[in-house]
Amino acid sequence: MAVKVRFSAYLEPELMEALAAYADRREQSRSLIAEAAIASFLSPDADEAREAVLTKRLDQVDRRLNRLERDVSVGVEMIALFVRFWLSSEPPPPESERAILRKQGGDRYDAFMAALGRRLAKGPLVHQEIAEDISSES
Repeated sequence: MAVKVRFSAYLEPELMEALAAYADRREQSRSLIAEAAIASFLSPDADEAREAVLTKRLDQVDRRLNRLERDVSVGVEMIALFVRFWLSSEPPPPESERAILRKQGGDRYDAFMAALGRRLAKGPLVHQEIAEDISSES
C-alpha cells in the first residue's frame, strides 16, 4: 500500500456541505472524494476532456445557429417573394386616389405593427395556429 501524506485544507461551509453530501451518497470518505477531485484537476487529460466537451457543445450551438440562419433566410425570402408577387399583380391606383390610399396605407401599417407587437408579446404565433388548425382537422 502506498504511503499517503496528510493534507489539510480550508473550505467554504457550503463547499464542505456539498463534499460531505456527495461522499455520503457515494458511501465514500471525504478524503477519497477530495483526492480524486484533486487528481482529476491536476491530470493533463482533464484539460483535454474539458476541451472535448466544450468543442462538442460549441459544435451543437453552431449547427443550431446554422439551422436558425437558414430558417430566417427562408422566411425573409418567402415574404419578399409574396410582396413582389402581390405588388406586381395589383394595378397601380389612379393618380386622384393616391393621397387617400397613401394615408390608408400608413394607418394600416401602424395597425399592422401594433398587431405584430401584441402577437410577439402574447402569442400564439401564426405558424403555431396553423399547426393547431391542421392537427384539429385530422
